[in-house]
Parts: sequence; C-alpha cells; structure tokens
Amino acid sequence: MVQIRPVETTDVDAFTALAIANREFMAPFEPDRAESFYTPAGQLSRIESALADPHVHRCSIEADGEVVGMISLSVIEYGPAQSANLGYWVSQAVNGRGIASKATALMIEVAFGEFGLHRVQAGTRLDNVASQKVLANNGFERIGVARSYLRVAGDWRDHVLFQRINDEWEPA
Repeated sequence: MVQIRPVETTDVDAFTALAIANREFMAPFEPDRAESFYTPAGQLSRIESALADPHVHRCSIEADGEVVGMISLSVIEYGPAQSANLGYWVSQAVNGRGIASKATALMIEVAFGEFGLHRVQAGTRLDNVASQKVLANNGFERIGVARSYLRVAGDWRDHVLFQRINDEWEPA
C-alpha cells in the first residue's frame, strides 16, 4: 500500500538513512549536495525549511508503512497561474515497483482537490525514461525541452518539461 503524508520533523532519521543509502543512486538526478545534507541536522533543516514555506508542500512517500521517498509541490502559485511544480524520488530499493506513479497520482489529487490548482508542471532529465513513464502514466503531456534548465550533478542539464491540466477547474 502506497500513501503520502506531509513531512514531519520526526521523519528526520528516515530521511537521513535514505539520503545516505541512495547517495550514489540519486547523484545523477540531483544538485551537488554539501556533506551536511547527509546528516540528521541537514535533513532536519530541509524538513523545517519546507514546513515554513507556504509555497512548498512536501510529503513523505510510504510503502507498507515505511518511508521510501519524497514528493513535493513547490513554487505553488495562486492568482492567475494556479500552478505548481512537482518533484519526487523513491529509494533504489523500491524503484520500479510503481510506487512513484501511485504517489504522483495521490499528489495530483491534493494539487487539484485540496489546493484547487489548475496546472502542475514537472521536468526530467532527457535520459530519465523511468520518470517520464511515471508522468505519462499520470496523464502528463510533454510540452518541450528546456535547455540548461537545472544545475544537476555539477552541470547545467537540459530537461523535458511536462504538464497536467485540471480541465475541470472552476474559480471558487
């Protein structure tokens, strides 16, 4: 069973263990990280930062009651945009089991339901076919390639951008 829930400061040990265990696995997809990222203090700072930011909704991904990853809506905008960016990752130990797809579906429910957003955007490296499948499985459409979009693994990387529109969106 897969579920998502807002991160809590009590998740610090789980996220520290995941960061350490997945350091090599995640390196090609993430920005360069300071050594402090792989410590309880670094993970606590990351959690507290998200909890304090009204434009971020960060959740743990749980599979069978165990924290196995993270999913976030960030740059949440209201007003005319009604949009957010989606990001996610799951531990290498559970990768390829549909957990990211299910977590994405659950976060889309939050984005379009609870938050009342009209659009969610996500980006993947050009070679991240697995993540592109997660997005396609959740009704995202490819909208193009953004050149030098994010600094990942020490270099500016091109990304494929995707979006999902809430066609049933109505203003409150």
